[in-house]
Amino acid sequence: MKKNYILDTNVLLTDHKSIFSYGNNDVIIPLKVLDEIDNHKKRQDGVGLNARAVIRSLDKLRSRGSLHKGVRIATRKGILSVCGFDAFDMPEELDYGDADNNIIATAISVKKRYQKRKVIVITRDINMRVKCDALGIVSEDYISSQVVKHHEKLYTGYSKCLVDDEVIDQFYGGEEVFLEKKTTTLYPNHMVMLISSSNEKKTALARFDSYNAPLRRLREFKGGPWGLKPRNKEQTFALNLLMDPSIPVVSLIGKAGSGKTLMAIAAGLQQVIDGETSIYKKLVVSRPIQPMGKDIGFLPGTLEEKMNPWLAPIQDNLEWLMGDRTGLDMYVDKGVIQIEALTYIRGRSIADAFIIIDEAQNLTHHELKTIMTRVGENTKLVLTGDVQQIDNVYLDGTNNGLSYAVEKFKIHELSGHITLFKGERSKVATLAADIL
Repeated sequence: MKKNYILDTNVLLTDHKSIFSYGNNDVIIPLKVLDEIDNHKKRQDGVGLNARAVIRSLDKLRSRGSLHKGVRIATRKGILSVCGFDAFDMPEELDYGDADNNIIATAISVKKRYQKRKVIVITRDINMRVKCDALGIVSEDYISSQVVKHHEKLYTGYSKCLVDDEVIDQFYGGEEVFLEKKTTTLYPNHMVMLISSSNEKKTALARFDSYNAPLRRLREFKGGPWGLKPRNKEQTFALNLLMDPSIPVVSLIGKAGSGKTLMAIAAGLQQVIDGETSIYKKLVVSRPIQPMGKDIGFLPGTLEEKMNPWLAPIQDNLEWLMGDRTGLDMYVDKGVIQIEALTYIRGRSIADAFIIIDEAQNLTHHELKTIMTRVGENTKLVLTGDVQQIDNVYLDGTNNGLSYAVEKFKIHELSGHITLFKGERSKVATLAADIL
């Protein structure tokens, strides 16, 4: 039997294509949702982009029929309509002026109108789902935008493999070692730790390319790129990916203090400035403009002055690696190091560069797509972030741009990923990340 799906505003602002996600079932958009979408259409971010796209889609459907009576979304799709609610359907306990309550009242009206159909409210608002359940209305989260069910299920880029003791000896002896396809699926540029079945302390770190190719030995960074030495195996894995020009897309996920941004910048400096290992002509570093907590409002000054508060963490890492501010300013003046805003990246083509996008978990997958399609020839793109620290209210650990990149790119040879589990900034930072 066909169902009626009622979409909340946050669903449409998360994914403007969500109206196409319900097959031959009918989709209903409450009239109040159109008001809320209109309030967001002028925003210059992913939310504003989705708001404008939704309006265009509805206008296109309107040209084929009446949104009041209902218009078929597409071939083999259901009917989309826009409707309000009967004032008698608003529960007395709920505030009439609240947008969520208006949407709930619309669901009650639709439920009375179509008594033989199941009515489901789709919302990403947890409290909205609680309200619906309290009023006997079926509600669900919008899961089409989720690449995994939970952020803990994200691809880590690292696995442990139990092997015979002789295999580890053969690996260290320079012989070719192949892995057989078993229960754990390995992807290109997957990092593995071989563990002896007879002695768990006997291990070897390697890189997996394919089941038809032997395991690779990892590079040892005794001096470390730009003097930065790895402190744990995950950092060793990460530096191997960062320092390999054959892997143009690298993603690093880790909690605060795990070293993801610092390692990315160090690897970038080594491959841009150092004469012996120079591969790229410039280092481009940026991050989304997303405040934590309440925004402080408009900032005065030039573009560079406005961007300083957002890019201060990146400058801190650069200053620490460069040793002083003088060297950093010199390379910035020459254009070798560029600290830029993502706002103006559309339309550009960046070639011969080492690009670092920090705090990528605050990007939508559409924004990340816009960034990644700017990558030109001989350019490496590094995405860093923590999917457990998201400041964008329309994103979570399962549907943000960084999670999308990790899951969608893991099967391709052009990419590599590592999740960093251990904090190395300080004992205080590590403890705070674990217990707070």
